[in-house]
Amino acid sequence: MTLLDSLAFMTIMLTLAAIPSTSVALVVTRAAASGLWHGVAVTVGIVVGDLTLALLAILGLTALAELMGTFFLLIRYAAGLYLIVLGIQLIRSRNQGMPMSDRDRSPVGLFGSVVTGLLVTLGDVKAIFFYASLFPTFLDLAALNYGEILTVLAIIVATVGGVKLTYAIVARKVAAIALRFPLAKPAKTTSGIVMIGSGAHLIVSGR
Repeated sequence: MTLLDSLAFMTIMLTLAAIPSTSVALVVTRAAASGLWHGVAVTVGIVVGDLTLALLAILGLTALAELMGTFFLLIRYAAGLYLIVLGIQLIRSRNQGMPMSDRDRSPVGLFGSVVTGLLVTLGDVKAIFFYASLFPTFLDLAALNYGEILTVLAIIVATVGGVKLTYAIVARKVAAIALRFPLAKPAKTTSGIVMIGSGAHLIVSGR
């Protein structure tokens, strides 16, 4: 794995991570509606999901992933339903306004955000397709040594995590600005609608 290979892979991962998707919508809405720490927690879950799919591909377990197709489908439905529930809760709580600070750092709440990010990633058809089909075309996975494998995983953490965290920080700043104007309620309603739409998309596209 040459330096050029690493740079090319990093560019690809940055591009894919930045493209608007269900995971981006989840990071943005959680950070804006529940606080930056929830955006960070969702990002952690997304990164763990990406690392899991990457390791399956690197270890040559694509066949196992295919055998687990039903399991991944169930994960997809669970993630979709959870997003819909979160969206409904956001819309129903719109009269409470948006949090003034990131006080909600309870382990249970943050763990829920981590799990949500993980489920969304493991249930993402595009992510599974990339790691199972396109990922091996960019890198000679069979020829990777342990150092190169660690490099690949580090690139995934840096690119996916960095991009999603940037989305979370920007979303939180926008939410803070919205608090100064009569936009908090519409923003929460919009976030709820985005979550419901993302959840419905996960369920429908999994059929």
